[in-house]
Amino acid sequence: MRADVTRYALPDPGDVSGLKEAIDAGRVNPREIVAVIGKTHGNGLVNDYTRGYLTLSLALLIGGATGETPEAVRARIPFIFSGGVEGVLSPHYSVFTVSSEDVPADGRPSLAVGVAFTPDFKPADIGRQRQIDWTAEAVRQAMQSAGIERVEDVHFVQVKGPAFTLSDIKDGQVAGEAALTDNPGKLMGHGRAASAVGVGKALGEIASDKAVESTVLNDFSVFSSVASCSAGVEVRGNEVIVLGVSDKWTGPLTVSHASMADALDVSGVHVALEGMGLVAEPQVTTADAGRIRAAFIKCEAARDGRIRGKGHTMLNDGDIDQQRHIRAAVGAIVASIVNDTALFVSGGAEHQGPDGGGMIAIVAEKA
Repeated sequence: MRADVTRYALPDPGDVSGLKEAIDAGRVNPREIVAVIGKTHGNGLVNDYTRGYLTLSLALLIGGATGETPEAVRARIPFIFSGGVEGVLSPHYSVFTVSSEDVPADGRPSLAVGVAFTPDFKPADIGRQRQIDWTAEAVRQAMQSAGIERVEDVHFVQVKGPAFTLSDIKDGQVAGEAALTDNPGKLMGHGRAASAVGVGKALGEIASDKAVESTVLNDFSVFSSVASCSAGVEVRGNEVIVLGVSDKWTGPLTVSHASMADALDVSGVHVALEGMGLVAEPQVTTADAGRIRAAFIKCEAARDGRIRGKGHTMLNDGDIDQQRHIRAAVGAIVASIVNDTALFVSGGAEHQGPDGGGMIAIVAEKA
């Protein structure tokens, strides 16, 4: 098996011309596309419909090229999009392909990719044990599909779960299935958090007695170092993508990750780069930056209102959501180091890396 990753610019949320050109030219086999992750122009909150717009555009494009219906395309390919490209961040999407090349492995671990889906959730499931356990099982399935046998060979797990509108939540209440909160934005946070706990449970990072719903948004000492979780109204179940390494796979790519202790933790960025054989002194060179195929960062505004002892105002701003603040800040910091602005920077890092910090994962060509 051989995995490849290609990034495409996203001039607007429906512009998939980059991938269309690659398919038409024969550079990408649409039947080999197994996952897509990207950043869209929206606000990243409940009412961000740019994610669904890009999902539909890609499903129509791929289905037109393969003869599948858009529904069939979405049933086999996780389309995981995060809104919000504040500051210097560039809208883009990364396409993951897997081919069954009959090429002997060279003994060097290569990028391995696996995907899985949970059943659909109801608003009452979000943040609760069912979401934790179903996510954990989906992560195990994705590892199995990728042929990754050791949890230490998993470097990144991207999860997209559902967000629900107020009308969805109220309908559940009428049916006797009350959600944890009737605030749609807060329910998104519960979903991200429970999904992250599920990832940690599957990988043994979180003990079973801690991988319970009472931990969610309560015990922030509990986290997964590789989880990146988002939510959106365009999905109803959790879609899971696992990236790791395996000596059973071939190809030019590998993946590395590191934790970020806080928004200013550039050392975490350097650790992830060093895992790729990349050096930033103080910035990755343009030539070396060309080796980077994708980078994924989770971050959050510290809940105690302080960064390294000094106060921040992100949680007090009534005009701009705190996620938009932190994406812009951390996006600029990381972009300045890796010499690249097409970064997947996502806010809301509940149980995804250390409290008040987050994580970074980089896919790059091998040194």
